[in-house]
Amino acid sequence: MFGMAAGGAIAVSAVLAAVGAASSLLASFVARAIVTPSRYKVEDTRVVAVDLARHEITLGATPDARMRGEYSFWFHQDTGHARLGEVLEETPTVVRRRLLGVDFGVLATAHRGRFSGWFHLGPWELGHPYRDVVIDTPVGPAPAWLVPAAEDSGRWIIHIHGRAVRRQECLRGLPAAHAAGFTSLVVSYRNDGEAPEGPDGRYRLGDTEWLDVNAAIEYAVEHGASEIVLMGWSMGGAIALQTVLRSRRARSTVVGLVLESPAIDWHDILSYQGATYRLPPPLTRLVIAMLSSRWGRLFTGLGSPIGFDRLDVVARADEFDLPMLLFHSADDGFVPVAGSDRLAAARPDLITYERFTRARHTKLWNDDPVRWNGALAVWLGELARGGTRAERPSVPAHG
Repeated sequence: MFGMAAGGAIAVSAVLAAVGAASSLLASFVARAIVTPSRYKVEDTRVVAVDLARHEITLGATPDARMRGEYSFWFHQDTGHARLGEVLEETPTVVRRRLLGVDFGVLATAHRGRFSGWFHLGPWELGHPYRDVVIDTPVGPAPAWLVPAAEDSGRWIIHIHGRAVRRQECLRGLPAAHAAGFTSLVVSYRNDGEAPEGPDGRYRLGDTEWLDVNAAIEYAVEHGASEIVLMGWSMGGAIALQTVLRSRRARSTVVGLVLESPAIDWHDILSYQGATYRLPPPLTRLVIAMLSSRWGRLFTGLGSPIGFDRLDVVARADEFDLPMLLFHSADDGFVPVAGSDRLAAARPDLITYERFTRARHTKLWNDDPVRWNGALAVWLGELARGGTRAERPSVPAHG
């Protein structure tokens, strides 16, 4: 009996050890994926039919395929690019959309593709003069686009893209910025595939990327900027917020923030995404521990832990003193809106909150460009005149 009991206990211990090892392996994989720049994009939308004569495309029914508005559609592993317009018809299995045009690639041979909120491929499509410039960042020269205002006012906007995308993401904000008299500087930063890599070649969720934006602020000041707005998309929002909190130069020159679908609370974001992929909560907590501890470097490849406490801007809300325009959608699907809700509630004296519904992550402009452009134009105009609507409490808008 004793031998059987002992054997059973050993067997159970072995199973538990195996489960623990498998959990650690999975957590390691997830943690590394979060901070490792990916050059491969998942093509998650099936192409059912392409009718070039009728300017239509039929896609498998996915949440992205059903989105309202105009989008980029990448195919053949980003060697092909098309632009899609409104939904013409949808069924439970397929969605038929307007095909606005094919910029390059052979769409008729594509079997799958992916949607993107990018709509412009470069500043040359916007009708304003621009220059390719280089920012001298702490990790080396980083390319940027400079779009001067029609008349030099000293007011600049530095546009900061999000995780796993490039500068083109930000171009949707340029027309309103130009109309309001701002010069635009559209920057790259470490590990984004255009700027040099950081020391460990890993994303750090804003914890070090802000140094490259700080370099962009220095560049802007050296070239005539006297007032700067930082506009960050997704993780770019986290970077903008860290720049304001941690840069001495920003304190003297940055006069406002625009946050588009921003990454506000990384604990909340990682827990939300873990639930989306059906990871048990203890496993998600292990992922966060790996990212934020010294021992976790063995699994993540990070040179040093990520300071999640430093990145918690809701907890640090009382440190801000700049007006902010905040865009976020309740139906984001990637970065939960709860963080933006909490930040807006913590600082109603500073924050003008445009809270959308229906739009997916960083696709608010695509879903409702009239509202999005209008809100940005009004806020920038008021900021240029020395004030913003954030001086009086703002009631979240829904639409």
